[in-house]
Amino acid sequence: MIQSLGLVALGALFGGPARLLLSSVIAKIADERFPSWSVIGGTLVVNVLGCTAIGALARIVHNDSPYWLLLATGGLGSFTTVSSFAAQAHALLREAAFGRAFAYIGASLIFGIGGAALGYGWAQ
Repeated sequence: MIQSLGLVALGALFGGPARLLLSSVIAKIADERFPSWSVIGGTLVVNVLGCTAIGALARIVHNDSPYWLLLATGGLGSFTTVSSFAAQAHALLREAAFGRAFAYIGASLIFGIGGAALGYGWAQ
């Protein structure tokens, strides 16, 4: 159990900062081109990339492997963020921005699941 916790913590040590860096860069780019999508754009891109990566890992690494704990549970678990997605979608709904809210929710689900399938396929 201690080894498992260590592997998850080590993966999270890299996943969390990678999420912050990438989502910040995407938000800055989006703010210049699509101001209304600046915050949610970074989360969407990070989550879709994470879904694609975990799809590939599911094909390559068994989920009872130490590599799964390190890369999927720790690394991608801290890289992707369903809590930010939920908070941002809720904020859009509270603001009565229903079109943007449902577009964001739909895009997250469709591209997330699609990314997982794509990653799984690429990993053959």
